Order: sequence, then structure tokens, then C-alpha cells
Amino acid sequence: MDLLFEIGLEEVPAKFLPRAIEQLSAVSAQRFQEERIFFEKIETFATPRRLALIMRGVSEQQADRTSENRGPSLKIAFDADGKPTKAAQGFARGQGVAAAELVAKEGYVYAIIQENGRSVRELLPGLLVGIACALNFPKNMRWGSLDMRFVRPIRWLVALFGREIIPLSLAEIKAGNITRGHRFLGKQVIEVDSVDDYLTKLSENYCILDQHIRKKIIKRQVEDLAISQGGIASMDKELLEEVTFLVEYPTALCGHFDENYLALPPEAVITPMREHQRYFPVLDAAGKLLPVFITVRNGGSEHLEIVQHGNERVLRARLSDAQFFYQEDQKIPLAARVEKLKTVVFQEGLGTIYDKTIRLQRLVKSFAAMLAVDKIAQLERSAFLSKADLTTGMVCEFTELQGIMGRQYAIMNGEEPEVANAVFEHYLPRFANDRLPETTCGRLLSIADKFDNIVATFSRGLIPTGSQDPYALRRQALGVVNIIIAAGYHISINEVAENAMTLLGIVEASSRQELLKDISKFLRLRLKNILAEEGLRYDFAEAVLAAGTDDVFDVLLRARAIWTETGGKAVSKALQAFTRVQNLGKNATDGLLIAELLESEAEKNLFSEYKKVEVKLKELQKQKCYAEIYQCIANLAEPIDAFFAEVMVMADDIAVRNNRLALLKAITGLTEGIVDLSKIVNS
Repeated sequence: MDLLFEIGLEEVPAKFLPRAIEQLSAVSAQRFQEERIFFEKIETFATPRRLALIMRGVSEQQADRTSENRGPSLKIAFDADGKPTKAAQGFARGQGVAAAELVAKEGYVYAIIQENGRSVRELLPGLLVGIACALNFPKNMRWGSLDMRFVRPIRWLVALFGREIIPLSLAEIKAGNITRGHRFLGKQVIEVDSVDDYLTKLSENYCILDQHIRKKIIKRQVEDLAISQGGIASMDKELLEEVTFLVEYPTALCGHFDENYLALPPEAVITPMREHQRYFPVLDAAGKLLPVFITVRNGGSEHLEIVQHGNERVLRARLSDAQFFYQEDQKIPLAARVEKLKTVVFQEGLGTIYDKTIRLQRLVKSFAAMLAVDKIAQLERSAFLSKADLTTGMVCEFTELQGIMGRQYAIMNGEEPEVANAVFEHYLPRFANDRLPETTCGRLLSIADKFDNIVATFSRGLIPTGSQDPYALRRQALGVVNIIIAAGYHISINEVAENAMTLLGIVEASSRQELLKDISKFLRLRLKNILAEEGLRYDFAEAVLAAGTDDVFDVLLRARAIWTETGGKAVSKALQAFTRVQNLGKNATDGLLIAELLESEAEKNLFSEYKKVEVKLKELQKQKCYAEIYQCIANLAEPIDAFFAEVMVMADDIAVRNNRLALLKAITGLTEGIVDLSKIVNS
């Protein structure tokens, strides 16, 4: 039997819908499985006015279930005569069975509950209402006098099981078999009697329900129009997806704008098009912007010239504003705008953006010292100018251009190319899969800016929890980690955080310690995700993370080495021997290891091999040769095994015993800061 559940709504923000259909699919599958209702296929769809769930091959009867519920132990359940005690009788009564029906098993009594499946028709009303109420959105609304909250007011419901209407009500709307077509082109009362009839009639009424089909249509139309104009459409994936959920019946059309606006920086033209108007720019074969745009209409091809004219007027006004602000901004040099940052608040209680600028100058200088970078003047200048474009008219009007206009104005003011690029690059990465900074100044300034944001926000107690991350700190922390890894920087995260706290005026020792702990944990989670994406086994990841995460790039090197064939074999070889060493080494006192107290050949040999490995490890660690380091550690496995085979560690002589424990503790120390072998599963 096929199931249809459609929630008709007022227009939903396009960016909410991709996540909504994912939720609808996941929640529906979970709830049906929990209710033991079999189905063959599940599909979810969305347009601006509807969410639709279609399930094929839904069974008409809930599956039977047999459960075994454990009760008290046999000793408690029965008396000396073998009769049920009050404990057994109470348990049986609670389970709805007679005490005589209890089954003895594995030292306990069990109640065997046989639950017959119910008719799915009886379950569907509550099940579908529960699914709808389980959906969550970034923002919800209330309407009328209802207590219910949903993304937008619900206007109609369609609920069919086969050809039967499912009797349910949601937000005082009763479900039926009446849907609606396109708001302007389709009928507003469409009676449907099955899933297939629903799909057919929506299509006839200018509503393409399947978002995948809509996306293909839009992409093809936009690309064909661009070719007809002698260009190539700039097909941004996010924009394409957003437009897909803005329309029910797409028709692409082409518009033009005055070539004079091409004198503006390309981003100043593309941003109003893409971000404000949802237009697709058109480029020539060389990647140069053409005075052409493509937009998508929610409707048919009638009167397209009127729609085109309206869109051209709107874009003309936007570009005229951009041209005005661009010309006005050039009257004041970028460096002269820094003083105005004293009027722009950074965060509540944390001063202004000007204060942040001064902090960034000092932070990047500390990075230069850590990495021995000889670009202090460029770094300081980049930090000084990094936020100046926030006071420009272009950025105030088009906030997406921050950094982009800063770079443009810096170049126009004669700043060094690396300084100008750093002004832009310090905002990178701005979103998932965005590119990383490529210049030294850009990388270090980006790390400094993001670290200052993280430490400052954490100091206010605004640590991201669950899905709440209003300051995008997860993205910024991930950006820091990715930049460090891509550049191969060996930077002390703790030292950077300490410097940032000092510059923010956080001086109380306990506050600094707690803040450092929170920041380290926060960055560790980002690093753990990166290791998982690289395919590293979870216990290997835990092993390298547990050994220390202060040097992010070093963590990655240790992880990659352990994941190689050589490193993996070496760690496996060392694992069993070192596990025993670690277990006994914990009992060591603070006494020193005294070579003269070593008695047997086995322990003397182990000590000798330990000293060789200790010297070798120091050299290999300087070179960051972790595959060789793991192999070097593994070379101790045989002398360790020989030691345990011949030596009684817990000797009667206390001095000898403590010395042997000290040897084991010293061997355990070889892996500190490299890998915690106790975290690895011995498979």
C-alpha cells in the first residue's frame, strides 16, 4: 500500500528546505521502524509551499513482537517451597502475566510478552502527526491563537493510505485529499485519490514536485541561455540549490545591464546579483564578466519581457548604489579609516574593532617569533588594515564584500601586494570547502583573527553547545586547524591562547586555566573530525590525540605515520609488550633508575636497548620521522619480552624492585608526546 502525507504551507524560506526534507525522511523511517511497520521505499519532496512524504509498499499490519523482560533473581522470586514470592507476583502483575507464566532463565525470572501487531490504519494518524511535530527549523512561527509552532502557517493537509483518507488533524487543519497547484498558474482545489494521481495532477497544475528534476531543469535552462549570449554561466552550487527551492515551475530568462558597471571590481557586481537578487552571472571564455545575468522565474514563459524589464530595473538600482559607494570610498585612504574603527563595537564588554586591530598586530608578531618568519613589517601592516574596510560604504551596503573591498582599496592605495592579499585572505575560509589563505601574511593573520574571536567569545561564556553556534566558532576553529595543517606550521596552541588571553586582559590564573582547557578541548574535537575524514581508525586517532594536541600539525604527522603499513606493523608489534610495561610502570616510585642495581643479563640488556632508543628518538623527533619512531619503539618488544620471561619485577629486595619499576616507567616515558598505546585496541 502507498502512503502520501503532504503539509501545505505559506512560502517557506528556501534555505530551510534541504534540511527539512532530510529530517522528514530520517524521522519517518525511524518512527515506522520503531512501530514495526514495513515499507519498501521512502521519498521526500519540497517546494516553497509544501513538504511531501511518499512511502511505497507500506504494510497494512504492524509486525508481531515477542519480548523477554527480566525480573528479580530466582532466589528472590521463589521461596523455599518453590512458590512465587510477593516480588515475583508484583513483577508478573506489572507485566500483565500470571506469576505461573514466569520463566526461569540464567538465574532470573522472565516475563515473555507476546504483542500482536495492530492495524497500520489505526496507527497512522498519531504517527504522521508525531513526524510533523518532530521536524525542527532554524526559526519557527506561531499563528492565530494556536500554541503550535512550525516554520510557516499550515494551510492544508493531504493524508492518503492507498485511496483512503487518514483521519488526522494538525494545527486545527483536517487532512483530506485536496491539494493545490502553482499559486498563480494551477488550480487551488485539486482532488487526488492516490499517490500516482497526486503526482500527475500536480504536474498538470504547474508544480514540479521533485526537487532533483527542478534542479536539472534550472541548470539546463541557465546554461543554454548563457551559451546563447556567447558566455558561460557562473553556476554556484549553493545558489542553484536555493533557486531550486524558490520555485515550483522554473523558467529561466536573460537580462542585461549597462557595460559601464563593468568598471567596478567584479565582486562588486557579482555580489548584488548573486547574494541579493539570486541571479546567475555570465562570463566569457576568459572568465571575464559580461553585462548579462540570468534569473529564474516561478512560472511559465508568458510575458517574459515584462519580467526581464523589472529585474533589470532592480539590478540597475543595486549597481548604481555600488558605483556611488565605490567612488565615495576612494576619497578616504584605507589607512585613514582605521581610526573610525573606534566607533565599531567588537563584542559586548570587549571593546571596539580598533582594540581588536591592535591585538591582531601583537598576535601576528608573536607568530613571526614562533615560526622565525622575517615579515614583521608586512604582518603588522596587514593586521593594521585588516578591518578598515568595515567603515566603507561598499561593505556597509554589501557586507559580503568585507575583505574583498579591503584588498581592492589597499591595492589602489599602493600597499604591498602581500599586505593587500592578507587583508582579504584573513577572512578565509569563509564557509565549508572554501579555499585557504595562500600567503604567509594571510595565513598568520587569519589564524590570529580566528583565535582572537574564539578566546574572546569563550571568555564571555558563549561556548557553542549542540546546534547553537551564533558566532560560527566551529567553522573558525576548523579553519585554524586546516590552515596550520596546510601550511605545515608547528605552532603551540596553548602559547597562542595564552597570548590572546593576555591581550584581552584576562589575568586571573584560574580563569586562564579553565579557558585554556575549554579551548584545547574545542580544537581537539575539530582535529578528531579531520582524522576521521582521513580514514584513520578511531583507536589510532585516540592514541595520537591522547599523547598531546598542542602542536596540531605534529598530531597529523603522528596519525599519518601510524596509518602507514610500516607504522601500523610497528605499533602492533610494540602494543602487547608496552601494555605490560605501562601496567607495571604505574607502580614506580619517584626513585631514580640506577644502572648498578641491575642484576640479570635480561634487565641489563633491556636497559642498554632503552638508552639506545632514547638517543635515537631524540634525533628522529627533531626530524618528525614518526614511522621510523614507531619502528624504533617496536624494536624494544623483544628485549621487553625477554625481560619479563627471566626477571621477577616485584623482587623481595625493595631497592631492586623499585629500580626495575623505574626502568619500566622510563620505557613508558619513551612514548610520551608521541602515542598513547593504551588507547589502541589489540585486535
